[in-house]
Amino acid sequence: MWIMTIVWPSMALFGGALWLAAYLAWGRTPAGSRSNEDTKPPSAAIVLKGASHCGAGCTLGDIFAEWACFVFPIVPVWFGWHTLFDEKIFAIWIPDFIAAFLLGIAFQYFTIKPMRDLSIGEGVAQALKADVASISAWQVGMYGTMALLQFAWFRPAFGGTAEVNTPEFWFAMQIAMLGGFATSYPVNWWLIRAGVKEAM
Repeated sequence: MWIMTIVWPSMALFGGALWLAAYLAWGRTPAGSRSNEDTKPPSAAIVLKGASHCGAGCTLGDIFAEWACFVFPIVPVWFGWHTLFDEKIFAIWIPDFIAAFLLGIAFQYFTIKPMRDLSIGEGVAQALKADVASISAWQVGMYGTMALLQFAWFRPAFGGTAEVNTPEFWFAMQIAMLGGFATSYPVNWWLIRAGVKEAM
């Protein structure tokens, strides 16, 4: 699927060598095979690909939203900074979720629609059914890990939270994305096993 050409590099942004190894093992059609059907990967690898598919949308959405909130400081204000939230981070998580959700559903749409030969409306409905729980689980794990790093480590050790224009922030984000993968993996296992999400 062409969408996987975006998924694998997106996942390598935070997963590095682990996702490179996964790509080399399960992301390419083996030499001499006509398709991936010839050599089915183990169940754990199928779920890894499903969670990675969801995670790529989340990763790109979070990168886009974080930089948008940094470049345009009014955006976090629109989402409740100073009114609903004293912490800017909490306000930013709302556009983070929206962007991750929209991209994650788009990624799923471009997987499900051609595989099942669906109409546009059916494709959107099935993409939502397949990925709402997965995206939500990913974001919960990511936010929880990021909160621990920002408030339990950076603030006490460095006197404040890391901003998006610092290497510390992106170091924390890489770890947080691994947290998102960990919470999304069992959800994807269930979705694929139940036939709600396509095995890849």
